[in-house]
Amino acid sequence: MEQIALSALKSSLIDEISSSKNEPDWLKEYRKSSLSIYEELPVEVSPLYNKYTDAKRMNPKKIALSINSDSKIPDFLSKRVEELKTENGIIQIGSNILSANLSEELKSKGVIIASIDDALKQNHDIIEKAIKSSNSNEDKYTALNNAAFNSGIFVYIPKNQIIDEPIHLFSCLSEDGISTISRNIIFVEDNAKANIVQELYSPKNEQQAYLELMNTSIGANSNLDVTTLQMMDQSSINFSTRNSQLAQDSKINWYLGLFGAMLSRYRIDYHLNGTGAMANDSEVIFGNKEQSFDLNTIVNHNKESTEGKVVEKSILKDKSKSLFKGMIRINENAAHSNSFLSGRSILLDKGAKSDAIPGLEILTNDVKATHSASVAQIDEEQIFYLGSRCLSRAEAERIIVEGFLEPLSRSMSYQVRAWIAYLIESKWEGKELSINNDEQLKALVEVEETRYNEHAEIEQHYKYR
Repeated sequence: MEQIALSALKSSLIDEISSSKNEPDWLKEYRKSSLSIYEELPVEVSPLYNKYTDAKRMNPKKIALSINSDSKIPDFLSKRVEELKTENGIIQIGSNILSANLSEELKSKGVIIASIDDALKQNHDIIEKAIKSSNSNEDKYTALNNAAFNSGIFVYIPKNQIIDEPIHLFSCLSEDGISTISRNIIFVEDNAKANIVQELYSPKNEQQAYLELMNTSIGANSNLDVTTLQMMDQSSINFSTRNSQLAQDSKINWYLGLFGAMLSRYRIDYHLNGTGAMANDSEVIFGNKEQSFDLNTIVNHNKESTEGKVVEKSILKDKSKSLFKGMIRINENAAHSNSFLSGRSILLDKGAKSDAIPGLEILTNDVKATHSASVAQIDEEQIFYLGSRCLSRAEAERIIVEGFLEPLSRSMSYQVRAWIAYLIESKWEGKELSINNDEQLKALVEVEETRYNEHAEIEQHYKYR
């Protein structure tokens, strides 16, 4: 089929996608129902957020869709793809799943990494439940993804399995300008543990979009760490809707680093459905030029003694802007819950802008919930002080930014801290954004391994003796 614009999306494309993938009847009907909802909903459902959002910067007439896209690996990512060939994970180029690599040990334990098409055939019950759990009425782009997804990734961690090595989800838009609508599902059974690293890239194509809908389900007493690093070209668009369901005593740590794309719009929902469930969300934004970042993070406490923590920090240069919308919602059955929400931005130039709209909805007693937000320009007294120590203004700004991020980085693993520090350094110097394992990154990892280690001084003493 020839490509069509998102503005001209009709049921004929949905029919062709379903037919080409030989999808079951229930999914065909679900797609068509979601398309009807997509056509009716406004860009921003909430009237409170409507005047702030930049979602309209995505021009549906410029977003090209098709059943298939080019599968060629862009030259600037060839090194990174080679590195990942020996790692557990999946490589997605456009709407194509190029490879899904899994060690024999993990295969024998029942771990699954597959395309959403293969999972529909082999893990039908899980996929159907996950897809139908998504409410298209909540958001226009949730409905779009449910209607027109042309690719997707499935990760399954069986019961009682502890997976220490990271599982990589590598996604890059295709060079032919076709946008990707990806339906991603992560399913972790009871008493399991896993670590997932998602990398998002794109070549330089005007208004090419990566539109993602991700469902995450975490079983009782399980632990999932997810790191998302968005490093797309600033000509592209990145919309992501994420929904996490947590059972009793489960925990999710989600680290989000947004560095690329002209427009990034993330809607993140945590549903703490079991007693003792915990969500820890750390978000870092570094914008320059005319980038726009729109984040909406919601923590729903549905059972007692649950815990949520959301910390967002933005660093904004030039004419970039951020919008942080956060909500703590503690429902009637969630007594003894504890929740914290914070959004803070530092503006490095007068043209930069940030808005923060934190909120609380408390429907029961005996809980603890706090929220805060701050937006400020860089402190000139700090610049003057560092300048008196022979630092240039640019060097002083970088040190202040490091200090701004320091409290947040303490909750991250040394590897995640190293990746984020590396990407901030690369963006500051105008380099291409990627996390190739070059010497600079290896040096940062070594530093971060001992950064908060109280025994580091003794270890280094013996190392260099």
